Amino acid sequence: MPPTGVEVPGSTAEVRRGAHRYRIVSVDDHLIEPPDLFEGRMPARLADRAPRVVELPNGRQVWTFEDRIYPNVGLNAVIGRPRHEWSMDPANFDEMRRGCWDIDARIADMDAAGIAASVCFPSLIAGFSGAVFSQATDPELGLACVRAWNDWHLEVWAGRHPGRIIPLQLTWLADPQVAAAEVRANAERGFRALSFCEFPSRLGLPSLRSGHWDPLLAACAETATVVCLHTGSASWAPVPSDDPPFELLPTLFPANAFLACADWLWSGVCTRFPDLRIAMAEGGVGWVNMLADRVDYVLDHSASGVESRHWTDELRPSEVLARNFWFCTIDDPSTLEPTIRRLGAERIMLEVDYPHADSTWPHTQELVHARLGHLPADVVERLTHRNAEELFRWPGS
Repeated sequence: MPPTGVEVPGSTAEVRRGAHRYRIVSVDDHLIEPPDLFEGRMPARLADRAPRVVELPNGRQVWTFEDRIYPNVGLNAVIGRPRHEWSMDPANFDEMRRGCWDIDARIADMDAAGIAASVCFPSLIAGFSGAVFSQATDPELGLACVRAWNDWHLEVWAGRHPGRIIPLQLTWLADPQVAAAEVRANAERGFRALSFCEFPSRLGLPSLRSGHWDPLLAACAETATVVCLHTGSASWAPVPSDDPPFELLPTLFPANAFLACADWLWSGVCTRFPDLRIAMAEGGVGWVNMLADRVDYVLDHSASGVESRHWTDELRPSEVLARNFWFCTIDDPSTLEPTIRRLGAERIMLEVDYPHADSTWPHTQELVHARLGHLPADVVERLTHRNAEELFRWPGS
C-alpha cells in the first residue's frame, strides 16, 4: 500500500480559495510514481523483478530496478515546502506533499489552483520517455514495465477522476515496430499522447533522420497521438563545462528545446508525416521566433541544395514549424507577446510544472492574470485551455 504521507506547508487548506478567473489546462506537470504502481500489473514470472521501493540503512527510500538505484530527487517534489528546505537530496514519500504521488490529493490541489486538466510526465524510475525501461538488460522485463506503467497511468492516475488527467503513455524505445503497435492499441484505450525522447541519438539510438523511427511516427500521425518532447528526456543538456553549478541546467532548458526543435525540423519527419503533432515541454517560448527566422534564412543562404531538397516544393521551414509544433510557457514575461504576434495564439499553451521547483502552483491563477489578463479574451482563452483541449482532443474526441 502507498505510504500515509504528511501534509507540508502549503496544504490545500492553506491555499486561498475563491472564484477562479481562468480555466487552465497544464500541458506539463509530473507525477511521482507510488510504491504500489507495479503490484498486480506485471506478468507473474517477472513480478519479483519489477521496480520496487526499498529503504536504505540511512532511512532513505529509493527505487531499485535491475540492481540500480533511482532516488526521488528532492527538487522533483518540493511543491508546498518552504524554500529553505529545498535540496537535491532524496526525499521519502512521507516528506513529499501527498499530491505528488496520490491522485486524489493531486485533484484536490488542482482544484485549489484552478487547474482543470493536466498532462503528467513520469519521474526518474521510468525516465521522461521510458528510457530506463527501454534500456533494461532484459527486454522482456523492460517492455512489461512500460506496459505496467501505462496500465497504471490509464487505470488509476487518469481513470480515477475522468476528464482531469490527459492520458500520456511511455514509449518502448527498443523497437519502433513494437512501439507503433503499442501506440495504436493505446489510442484505442484512450491515450492522447506519447512521451518521446527529444534527442534519440543521445541515448545511443538511431537519429530521427535515419528513418528508423518512421513506423512509430506514422502510428502517432495516424492516431492523432501527440508526440511530447520534454526537456531532459534524453538525459542530456548542452553543458559547456565539466563542473557546472546546478543552476546552469534549468537555465539551459530553452536551449535544449531550441536544439531539439531544430533537429526535428531539419530531420524531415514533419514533411514525411505532415499530420504529426509535436508538443515541446518545459522549454518556454523565447527562442521560437529566433528559430523561425534562422531556419528560413539558412534555407535561402546556407543550405546545401541536397540535404534540404525535401523543402523545395513544400512549405518553408518556419511554416512547418507553425504547422507541426506546439509550445508551452510557464513564465516568459518579455517574449510571450512577440511570439504570439509572430506565431499566432494557436500554438502556445500553459504549463504549471507541479510538483517541481519551477512550478507556479498554488499561485498559477495570479501569474496567469498578470501575464495574460490584458490580452484579448480570445487569445487568453486559447492559451489557458483551448489550444491544449484541441491538440489533445480533450475531453472528447
